[in-house]
Amino acid sequence: MENHTYSEHVLQLEGLKVTNQSSYPAFIFILVIYIFTMVANISLTVLISMERILHQPMYILLCNMHLNDALNITTVIPRVLSDILKASADRYITYVECATQAFFGHFFSTNAHTILMIMAFDSLSIRLSRCRSQVINPFCDNPSLFKLSCDNLFINQIYGLFFTAVFLIASMGSVALTYISIAIVCVRSKSKSLNSKALQTCSTHLAVYFIMLMTSFVIVFLHRYPQWSNHRTVASIMFPLVPPCLNPIIYGLQSKDIRTLVVQIIKSKTVSLTVR
Repeated sequence: MENHTYSEHVLQLEGLKVTNQSSYPAFIFILVIYIFTMVANISLTVLISMERILHQPMYILLCNMHLNDALNITTVIPRVLSDILKASADRYITYVECATQAFFGHFFSTNAHTILMIMAFDSLSIRLSRCRSQVINPFCDNPSLFKLSCDNLFINQIYGLFFTAVFLIASMGSVALTYISIAIVCVRSKSKSLNSKALQTCSTHLAVYFIMLMTSFVIVFLHRYPQWSNHRTVASIMFPLVPPCLNPIIYGLQSKDIRTLVVQIIKSKTVSLTVR
């Protein structure tokens, strides 16, 4: 697209690159995952909020994480779903909507990192001039907004890299130090039950943490290589879609208290239906 200043505050989204034949299967697939993620995360949020037995620090953090995941996926996926069924030339978004989506996307992602850092301890955008109007991404984030500008973004890129590096170093450093401390305690301890419980809790937390890190790293890496735009498009959807979908499964299955309460609720519903 040629470079010139646009008076309109309207941008064109790249959207998911799917063929006409695969647009409906892709729509149904993403919609099913979105509905499951919303139901699972909201159900666990309500369950933890209502059951007094779960009013403990770890479960309060889980409640915040599930609520954050539901809000995070809602920031991105509904818009992606609506654009899948549109022609690529009709995928428009206003600059204000784009900047708002980017802000909340990064806000909820930062929240997710912060919550996971706190859980580890518990176990022991600038407005720029624009000369382009196409967002090269299925949804709006900071890198795609920066690509709209023809200004010199060296300072912005340095700031973004510095903030990302500091935040990731703090995130990974705090998690690493915490689990090294837990590992030392486990090595010194002769209690098999304590070590087994620590291993179960830590492995679950680390699995969620590494899934989130890997999906975010892939997106940051692929943003630097335009020739891999198809891979980046798929990867960009994985970050807001996969972790929120897996978190309720991983933590719901891992927590004995949550499993017990869910089974009790299902049994009580079954009994009430049988009586009727």
